[in-house]
Amino acid sequence: MSVAAGALPAVTLAEAQAYVRIETGEEEAIVAGLIRTASALCEAFIGQVVVAREVVEVLCAGAAWQRLGATPVRAIGAVEMVAVDGSAVVLASGDYAVDIDAHGGGWVRLTGAGSGRVRVTATAGLASDRNGVPEPLRQGIVRLVGHLFAQRDGSGGEPPAAVTALWRPYRRMRMS
Repeated sequence: MSVAAGALPAVTLAEAQAYVRIETGEEEAIVAGLIRTASALCEAFIGQVVVAREVVEVLCAGAAWQRLGATPVRAIGAVEMVAVDGSAVVLASGDYAVDIDAHGGGWVRLTGAGSGRVRVTATAGLASDRNGVPEPLRQGIVRLVGHLFAQRDGSGGEPPAAVTALWRPYRRMRMS
């Protein structure tokens, strides 16, 4: 189970406003919401966190390696044993092992005795900030914002095919 704040915007409000040709601030809140929506949809489509942020995941404790859901993982921080009542105790470094593979997959396993649930705090993201986000992802987000803004009256219409064409090279799918 992954617990994290929503997707961090990969484009600025000014960029999105320029794309949808808004010059006044009357609709800034709408555009800001559309940026958050488009950024989250981008992350869902590509299966990766775009702008680096902290993620917290709860895994079943055990001796087998378990993969974190968020990718690409940049760092794995705290590993805590979670009690039934929700309280947590930080595990000693000798009680667990962590690994980040070449594809950005984060892995955790317990090496000491323990069972139940483990809470892992990690940092995941393709780019450290919005300036490091690959341009095709940014362009797809801006185009999706433009589409959502134009269709905000509920008239419908499919998102532009260019959006998925821009995002597809970054898409990661995992077989269970």
